[in-house]
Amino acid sequence: MGHGGGRGSIADHFLGALQHRDFRTLWVANVSGGAAAWALIVARGWEAFSLSGSSVWVGLVTFAAMIPLFLVPPIAGLLADRIDRRTLLAASFGINLAHILALAALALVGSLELWHLVVLGFINGVGRSIQMPATQALLPNLVPRERLLNAIALNQATQHGSRLTGPLLILPLLATVGVSGAFIACTVFYLVGLTMVLRIRTSSTGVIDPEKSGIGNLLEGAAYVYRDRLLRSLCTLVVLHCLLTMSFESMLPVLSQEKLGAGNDGVRFSLLMMGIGAGALVVVLALAGTRGDLARGRLLLVLGVASGLAPIGLAVSPNLSMALLFAVIMGGTQAGFMTITGTIVQSVVPDAIRGRVMSLYLWHIGGVMAVANLAYGSLADSVGAPVVLTVTGAIFAAVGVASVMRVPLRELYLRGAPAGAVAG
Repeated sequence: MGHGGGRGSIADHFLGALQHRDFRTLWVANVSGGAAAWALIVARGWEAFSLSGSSVWVGLVTFAAMIPLFLVPPIAGLLADRIDRRTLLAASFGINLAHILALAALALVGSLELWHLVVLGFINGVGRSIQMPATQALLPNLVPRERLLNAIALNQATQHGSRLTGPLLILPLLATVGVSGAFIACTVFYLVGLTMVLRIRTSSTGVIDPEKSGIGNLLEGAAYVYRDRLLRSLCTLVVLHCLLTMSFESMLPVLSQEKLGAGNDGVRFSLLMMGIGAGALVVVLALAGTRGDLARGRLLLVLGVASGLAPIGLAVSPNLSMALLFAVIMGGTQAGFMTITGTIVQSVVPDAIRGRVMSLYLWHIGGVMAVANLAYGSLADSVGAPVVLTVTGAIFAAVGVASVMRVPLRELYLRGAPAGAVAG
């Protein structure tokens, strides 16, 4: 079928990577796995809040699910460069399927306790911590070089857009049959994801130096990141972004109840998460059609500053309508910022060490978000979620403006990708 006349050319522009079978299969798996992950964040968070009445427990459950992103990625990244990445990815979905079966069974028999949420949340986090670096290492092998950036953006859409699809799909279940129905739905999501991963045909491994120990091979990835001025600067900026703008999950239940009158059904909490997901999905899909490096550089600065201002709008929103508007803006700016930074990092890293480098990138993100969610959950109970959102958002907005003083970032904002930054 030709690409002339509008529809075909637009689809090719924004969705071109989906024409490749194995990428399309991986994309569907990540859509399903992402929906399960974000549905679980809502269901687990609301169940923890319902059982305890405290944001501290929500923060603890979220911390348990996120701290593996600090502990596991270095090992997962090494494995992603040592063994077939398809096998590693299938193992991650298998872990998450086993964990959700246990969670659903406990909820169905009425035996679910807070410590169950913590322990099983940790196991879920381990599975996710393996899935993400394995996906990022495998993905560039599934599309031609000229479509890598489009593929990365579309893959990011599965992660950020699932903030909308996951909570949306469990919303009627939370409102009717309760949290057990949400856990059963997540079981189906993970089963679909595992089935799709097993259908991927492309074999992919990295290159491990047999003369070096496991630690030595891990340090090779770390050295690559810390030697490069741009990668080092981007990692620092991303860490601050995740610390100050993206670690909000533990505060949403109390924010939705105190400011928006959510009651005990968790529906408005789910609506806020869906708003964040909707904004993320729209912006990331728009970025999938952005071809120019210069445009990406300038958008990175704008989205960074805006992602600091958006939580302030959410914090001062007087009603649900305004809160949803700022949730959409918050999701869009945060997802756009993370998509562009992730695209740049993946584009400049050699395939031989991509698993280790991307795991290190995730290691920076996961560790800070786990600790921040735990801390912010406690602060929300004492000073209030609006205060925390306002202060942290304002700090990152200032960081975004000040980042132009950093030479590698200023060159990125003004000129786009650095010379030699080639996908593949």
